Amino acid sequence: MRTTTALRHLTDDGVALAFDDTGGDGVPLVLLHGWGQTREMFRGQRTMASGRRVITLDLRGHGESAKPVHGYRVARLARDVHGFITALDVAEVDVLGWSMGASVLWSLIDQFGTDGLGRAIFVDQPAAVVAAPWISTREREETGAILDPAGLYALAGAIHDDATGKVTRDFVRSMFGREPDPQLWDFVCAELRSAPREQASTLLVDHAGQDWRDLLPRIDLPSLVIGCVGSHVTPTSQRYIAERIPGARLHVFDGNTAHSHFPFLEDPDGFNAVVDAFLRR
Repeated sequence: MRTTTALRHLTDDGVALAFDDTGGDGVPLVLLHGWGQTREMFRGQRTMASGRRVITLDLRGHGESAKPVHGYRVARLARDVHGFITALDVAEVDVLGWSMGASVLWSLIDQFGTDGLGRAIFVDQPAAVVAAPWISTREREETGAILDPAGLYALAGAIHDDATGKVTRDFVRSMFGREPDPQLWDFVCAELRSAPREQASTLLVDHAGQDWRDLLPRIDLPSLVIGCVGSHVTPTSQRYIAERIPGARLHVFDGNTAHSHFPFLEDPDGFNAVVDAFLRR
């Protein structure tokens, strides 16, 4: 098990969240990880730009944060993040949300507005993960919905009952469009073990059941949307988001240096360059 010198933030309901803070000048960049993962996903982003303050946070139930039996909803995670950002006591932060972390960022904006937020980066997350019965075939293709309601509950139930973690590993493996580097895959699997499967399945249902399409036109922040050829999240879905957030920019990794849901792990230098360029604008 890795050792840590993580800092701790206490939420308003008493949950200790682990985070790392590089310090430095300028507007901090807060990075939010995806479902079942940890702040270590962003190990290659902690030196994203010279002097930039980078903060990586384990959401409740993940990584080295506390694992209570309550609060496994995107709205609660967003409230945790809001309290965390407030406690930083800075004028403004930029926020990057990857996968479920993008949903947490959308929920943060939806509940608390954009005061105190500078720029937003949304990485490889559909605006609607589940195709509700009333969503047309065209809408499903545009939004990149991955599952239907029955499929979501079947997957969550299998994860809940899977004592070995194989179901979760197989699910995450499907997010790579080609064979991942063995060391990288071992690292991803090791981080997956931190989230209790009972709470992870509850959170998956809540996360995947959200539909953020109505929020997109109301986001009044300079925004960057990032996708990747080879991910289980289609680049079409990322284009859909970028076209609906006013003034948003889009970058899609072409599948050469990264070919998965994890472009920041497969090509950290390329990913950092894209993010740095956006943040400097």
